[in-house]
Amino acid sequence: MVLDYVTPSPKGTKWGLGGTCVNVGCIPKKLMHQAAVLGEAISDSRKFGWDVQEQVSHDWDLLTQAVQNHVRSLSFNYRRSLMDKNVTYLNAYGMFVDENTVKATDKNMKETYHTAADFIIATGERPRYLGIPGDKELCITSDDLFSLPQSPGRTLVVGASYVALECAGFLAGLGLDVTVMVRSILLRGFDQQMANKIGEYMEEHGICFLREIVPTKIERIEEGTPGKLRVTATSVKDGENHEGEYNTVLLAIGRDACTHSIGLENVGVKLNEKTGKVPVNEKEQTNVPHIYAIGDILEGKLELTPVAIQAGRLLARRLYGGQNTECDYNNVPTTVFTPLEYGACGRSEEKAIEAFGEENIEVYHSSFWPLEWTVPNKGKDTCYAKIICNKQDNDRIVGFHILGPNAGEITQGFAVAMKCGMTKVQLDNTIGIHPVCAEVCIQCSWLNSCINLLPRAEQTLTG
Repeated sequence: MVLDYVTPSPKGTKWGLGGTCVNVGCIPKKLMHQAAVLGEAISDSRKFGWDVQEQVSHDWDLLTQAVQNHVRSLSFNYRRSLMDKNVTYLNAYGMFVDENTVKATDKNMKETYHTAADFIIATGERPRYLGIPGDKELCITSDDLFSLPQSPGRTLVVGASYVALECAGFLAGLGLDVTVMVRSILLRGFDQQMANKIGEYMEEHGICFLREIVPTKIERIEEGTPGKLRVTATSVKDGENHEGEYNTVLLAIGRDACTHSIGLENVGVKLNEKTGKVPVNEKEQTNVPHIYAIGDILEGKLELTPVAIQAGRLLARRLYGGQNTECDYNNVPTTVFTPLEYGACGRSEEKAIEAFGEENIEVYHSSFWPLEWTVPNKGKDTCYAKIICNKQDNDRIVGFHILGPNAGEITQGFAVAMKCGMTKVQLDNTIGIHPVCAEVCIQCSWLNSCINLLPRAEQTLTG
């Protein structure tokens, strides 16, 4: 049996089967990112001989309708798949009553009780709010953005997470006026050299960044759709107040685990009380042996959909398929779909230094100019790649990072090689495909460490 119920957002947004990724995450995000990429391609096409004379415009309603149609088709297919596999699906909110019983409450408040030998908690996370006047009443989150009934207009994005920067990027790419309000650093947890390059690129392309500022109050000053909001904010350095007016305020300041209202206290499942995350062992087992947890709610694990899928698949095989393979959470690739896409696998430079010592890592890096960018003459020194090697382990590659077009497609292939233990020598002995962006990763031969981030002595260049 699968229990799945979406508690509506403060704005009333809800959706069907499939979780965050399908409905309000990866899928609609990537489609809207693609819409922005196509807009840029129209501009580039003039340099390639296409006669695009008229100023192009974008239709928000048409985009959201197309995106939601695709999302609904995916949700429908998931329901059909569950039926085909004889899985009972209930659109109901589950809560533990005792160690072998859950209560399911549907939208009509009808309650049913169900018993089982094993349980898997995969409730995921929902966007966090600021806790200031006007946030839940007037702001939206990524839960609301992809089905927003009107163009968001002049938009303030609060936060510097990958969700914040991705949304800011595609909104700007659709021609909107976008400002990003950042409390501290960009893309916390990611390689900071790469994060700062993304920020620089976005600023160069018209996105305004307000640094070290946090909002303290949001007020409606004009009715309408979307209307107008006044945002009062404070500098974290000197306490100085700032004000700005926007049509839409999008909060992307992090997400909270959906674990505090499902009755875990009734069965003794331990949580990290501060974060709501669930500690598990290598078999995704909580402290209650027949209750398991997977996905974004796990303590110390990556919050990525493919990670949850893999962990769930392997858990099902261990429980009912006679297998014993455990999920490997190391060297998991990911991509941030900002205007300049960022693909990463393995450790950031900061984490590599922390793990192995600065003297024991080597960073090979290079800027590159994608061939398709040469004719429109854009971004000559923008795209960038670096690999991080552990000198004490045969120069094994422990970090892979690339900024450029189709970064995710590139990173996926290199992730396989890293799973196989790729070393720098093996990379050097691989012949690149010419002319593609991934070729630069094969030819990343600059031994000079990334001195802009972590100064070290320059070393001899090798061919």
